[in-house]
Amino acid sequence: MSAVPAGIETPEVLIDRDILERNIDRMATAVRAKGIDLRPHVKTHKMPEIASRQLAAGAVGLTVATIGEAEVFVQHGARDVFIAYPLWVTPHHARRLAELGSLARVAVGTDSVEAAQAMGAALSDATDRIEVLVEIDSGHHRSGVSPSHAVEVAESAAAAGLRVSGVFTFPGHSYAPGMPVKAAEQEHFALEEAASLLRSAGFDISRISGGSTPTAALAVQSSANEVRPGVYVFGDAQQLELGRCTLDEIALTIAATVVSRHQGAGSTPRRCVLDAGSKIIGSDRPAWASGFGRLMDYPEARISALSEHHATVIWPDGSELPALGARLRVIPNHVCLTMNLVDEATVVSGDAVIARWRVDARGKNN
Repeated sequence: MSAVPAGIETPEVLIDRDILERNIDRMATAVRAKGIDLRPHVKTHKMPEIASRQLAAGAVGLTVATIGEAEVFVQHGARDVFIAYPLWVTPHHARRLAELGSLARVAVGTDSVEAAQAMGAALSDATDRIEVLVEIDSGHHRSGVSPSHAVEVAESAAAAGLRVSGVFTFPGHSYAPGMPVKAAEQEHFALEEAASLLRSAGFDISRISGGSTPTAALAVQSSANEVRPGVYVFGDAQQLELGRCTLDEIALTIAATVVSRHQGAGSTPRRCVLDAGSKIIGSDRPAWASGFGRLMDYPEARISALSEHHATVIWPDGSELPALGARLRVIPNHVCLTMNLVDEATVVSGDAVIARWRVDARGKNN
């Protein structure tokens, strides 16, 4: 896709099907070559059409963030899902998990004695329908316990009637310059230690789950036997700046129109304004990122500010400022946010619109 297809009203999310499918195949091949399983995180796209392509390419199952996302993908045929989140299970959650467990293989996360006890009590006689993986902190310092506390959590889960089948971690600190290799190494040692301690305590640990888009395909030692990357299907401006994807691997952009332009003078910046703001691009900007997004065909331009319906783009000297009405393609910083802001996306091949796909798991936050 070299331009915004005719007939598109902006702002609009565009998915290049051909690049998407190449990205899916590339990750599947890379993970297969490492001899481990791929369980992609579908919170990135929230689309059954894409999940079906990932499964057809060899994924062993899907990863989701919420019970609601699991329900959507199981309803669309998924038969193996992992809710990679330390759930606090209420009676309502328990009824939904029990129903899911009657339809598919379902695993959930936990990272505390109290949460494991609450889960077991809420599930009651349905505990045999759910597997539990203990979440390990491998350096991101979000949720998860240190490897040395994994046995305590697992023993509480087992005492509550739950079946502990593995450990998992999210090396989220890999999303920073110079960090992917270090994060992957920390993940390896944390998962290895936790799994070893649990096996010594008598647990049958069959799943050791890790990985993120920056680390999943790295040629480094790994104790994980499955990885859960998500963003790789689309790529985004963060992955571009981290060097984990290239422009020709960006499958999702946002079509936007220039609605204001200013040549600038003195301290007034040379800029244009697009009709795509935070309500479609998303407002995520890590401290190290050079802007709130990038432009597909103008890599030196930077989105310096976002309002709800405006994107201010600082335009590089030496490059002609686009005309009013020009249609540009924005690469969002964090594509997962974009997909939770729209009900559907336009699918293209070359310069032709070929489909519209619904974001079926949008807003499934619980």
